[in-house]
Amino acid sequence: MRAPLALAVAATALIACNDGAAPSAPSPAPSQNATPTPTPGATSGGVPFQTAAVATFDAPWAMTFLPDARMLVTQKAGQMLLVSADGKTKTPVAGIPAVDGAGQGGLMDVVLAPGFAQNRQVYFSASMAGSGGKGVVLMRGTLAESGGSAKLDNVTELFRATPFVSGDGHYSGRIAFSPDGQYLFFTNGERQKFDPAQDPKATLGKVLRLTLDGKPAGDPGLTQKGFHPAVWSYGHRNLLGLAFDQSGNLWEQEMGPKGGDEVNLILPGRNYGYPIVSDGDHYDGRDIPDHKTRPDLEAPKVSWNPVISPGGLIVYTGNAFPQWKGDLFIGGLSSESLVRVDVNGTSATKGDQFPMGRRIREVEQGPDGALYVLEDGEGGRLLKLTPKG
Repeated sequence: MRAPLALAVAATALIACNDGAAPSAPSPAPSQNATPTPTPGATSGGVPFQTAAVATFDAPWAMTFLPDARMLVTQKAGQMLLVSADGKTKTPVAGIPAVDGAGQGGLMDVVLAPGFAQNRQVYFSASMAGSGGKGVVLMRGTLAESGGSAKLDNVTELFRATPFVSGDGHYSGRIAFSPDGQYLFFTNGERQKFDPAQDPKATLGKVLRLTLDGKPAGDPGLTQKGFHPAVWSYGHRNLLGLAFDQSGNLWEQEMGPKGGDEVNLILPGRNYGYPIVSDGDHYDGRDIPDHKTRPDLEAPKVSWNPVISPGGLIVYTGNAFPQWKGDLFIGGLSSESLVRVDVNGTSATKGDQFPMGRRIREVEQGPDGALYVLEDGEGGRLLKLTPKG
């Protein structure tokens, strides 16, 4: 049954493990509502990679590689760090605006602009307070380095979620560029308010398409129906992963409620159903009809119940693990795992779930094809995963 908006107030207090709230160290055990799913990788010969710690951070959220193999890493409280390839040097990046780090908020995604080698532009997202409450904001700056220091110059706000609302959850804020480099896709969570995911005037609970300058460039069919002009797809919950594959397909993962974490193939103009349908239920025990009851709404390609609590998402394209080329990798928060999804064209099935022993907030592919993961919370490590043997 669709949840009335009034229930959002109660749900906001339930920022449970499945909703990705950053814990303080040590990481708590998964809650009863977030029992890890079985681990195929661990039961069929163990993990096929060796792990090396590269650096340690304070509640890291996202990372991206520069062309020279250095990294930009964001921390939840509002810091961005320029990190050497070996992890030994961490240079604070000045020029980051103040963020609202309460609850699930903070400094979030960071992605290099198309043509970064020439324009040095960096896109990033953060939660901020403003008229009406709080929301996620998309920004851009130019990375400048001098005398061992680093700064983002000319920081500009490009887009902000609408409306700003009360609460500290489900900001989302993931960024991905189209393969042609002409558009930017940006996720806005439904802020634990349920109904905005279906509200055509709101950007909450949506995948948005923007120009590189942040101008709305959503699906024309939805715009003609009266949707906000940035909306590309709708009916989403808390979208914490977004990536294009080499065929140009856009993949997204999001946290379900009590169960029902999803991987979706994002198609323009489609309604992905939340909160009308979900493969999970409300935290207060009320039923939500399953996706199969509404074939007119777009169903996930993969869903989990019990949950994995998905963090970051990549499409693997490297050569270090050739058997996984083209597959998705997802960080598991409450499941404390690295999750692989097997992709075949536009179809997907569950692959391995590798135990990591800590909540995994982010996963990235290094220039050498190695997998890099960021542990969640205070003292979260950056780990490099390379093939065994």
